[in-house]
Amino acid sequence: MKITPLEIRQKNFEVNFRGYNKDEVNAFLLTLSQEWERLMDETKELRIKLEASEKEVAKLREVESSLFKTLKTAEDTGSNLIEQSRQAAELLLRETQLKADAVLNEAKTKAKDLTDEAELLSRQRLAEMEMRLKALAENYKKLENTRDDLLHELKRISQDTIERAERIRNSNKDFDADQHIATATKELHKVVYPNKQADYTPPKAETPVSPAKEPTLPEPEPELVMEQTVVVEARSTKKITSFFDEIE
Repeated sequence: MKITPLEIRQKNFEVNFRGYNKDEVNAFLLTLSQEWERLMDETKELRIKLEASEKEVAKLREVESSLFKTLKTAEDTGSNLIEQSRQAAELLLRETQLKADAVLNEAKTKAKDLTDEAELLSRQRLAEMEMRLKALAENYKKLENTRDDLLHELKRISQDTIERAERIRNSNKDFDADQHIATATKELHKVVYPNKQADYTPPKAETPVSPAKEPTLPEPEPELVMEQTVVVEARSTKKITSFFDEIE
């Protein structure tokens, strides 16, 4: 049963003998109605607050549910991302390992090919150098033999020339044989020792004692002398003028 403040104020009681004081009862009823009215106002406010709180709680519950769903979705998404990342990392690691193995094998193959090629090239170069050294040694031996033959021939020609000059000097007093012998010896020295031309000084020929009667010797054969001169000129690297040309 609901009682309003107005009903409390308007409540009338029957009057009996020796009953309550009417003024006190009315004052109490007035106070009670006021207090009741205050309580009703507070109750109304509390209900309004309760409704607002319930609405807020409902909203919070909705937010909580949404957050839970979001967290659940995020957790599932994170788990999926972690699994996908792990699988992608494993796949990338396998691909990288395969590529590294392929590059390493290719590098080993290239290194082996380069080593084989370098070894083959070095062997070829070594064989070529050995052949060249052998050829140079053979040429050097040939040059030594040619030099020895040339020196021997030059010595023979020089001795023969000196002997012929001695015979000519003995047969002809007006002929200056010493000068021509020195000239021939100097020219022969130039051919035999081309690097010692400045250091060579022809020896002075001793003046022979003229005999009481000089024998008459036959004249040297011009053809033989010219032939020897041509041989000297052909075998020397520098042209030599024979002193027999000066005699003629």
